[in-house]
Amino acid sequence: MSVTARYRESWEGFWQEAPDTPGAVFWDAEPVLTAGAHLALFEPRIVDPGLPMVDLGCGNGTQTRYLAERFPRVLGADLSEAAVARAQAADPAGQAAYRVLDATDTTATRALHAELGDANVYLRGVLHQCAPDDRQALVDGMAALLGTRGRAILVELAEAAGAVLKGLAQRPEGPPAKLAPIFRHGIAPGEVADAAVPVYLGAAGLTVLASGELPLTTTEYTPDGARLTLPSQWLVVGRTS
Repeated sequence: MSVTARYRESWEGFWQEAPDTPGAVFWDAEPVLTAGAHLALFEPRIVDPGLPMVDLGCGNGTQTRYLAERFPRVLGADLSEAAVARAQAADPAGQAAYRVLDATDTTATRALHAELGDANVYLRGVLHQCAPDDRQALVDGMAALLGTRGRAILVELAEAAGAVLKGLAQRPEGPPAKLAPIFRHGIAPGEVADAAVPVYLGAAGLTVLASGELPLTTTEYTPDGARLTLPSQWLVVGRTS
């Protein structure tokens, strides 16, 4: 099973048009506010920090480079060729490796696991932006990368974030400038039910080892000048047998 052509085209279009300037993409906040906060929850629960770290859905690689400063081998993987090209261009020193990967393609994820061995995985804000028919396949692909020793942290927008985003999209003056391209390209974030995430994980043979709630920082600001954050849930998962 592979992602729909529409989904792939949506992300290619988005990354081809997105500005290159830091902070121009809605979710591309400074790593210390995003991956840094998540690693504080994740690192104590990693069984083997020496395993490769896969940033699944790496986008332009902002968080990938941060991970590469903390783990010995990091791979950023994304469905979009345009995103991977940006990530590579932004990392001339080669701190991390990058490649195009359809994580819903079982053959592709198994081949990557055969290459890397068991891996740890960072998955931030990918499942809720995935076409509904592809969500289980995406989680299955992540599970294939983990193998038996790997651990993953998933950070997904909570259901409550969907209402916030829709409210922003329906403002009389239109959505914020950084949010508008997401909707224009047919990407609909914040549409996964909170209770559905553990179900997807269980169907993939994964156990939730820890979970909680954490505001997800964006690069957008509210009219009063405060940084816009969205409610999110985080889950650390792996195989326990």
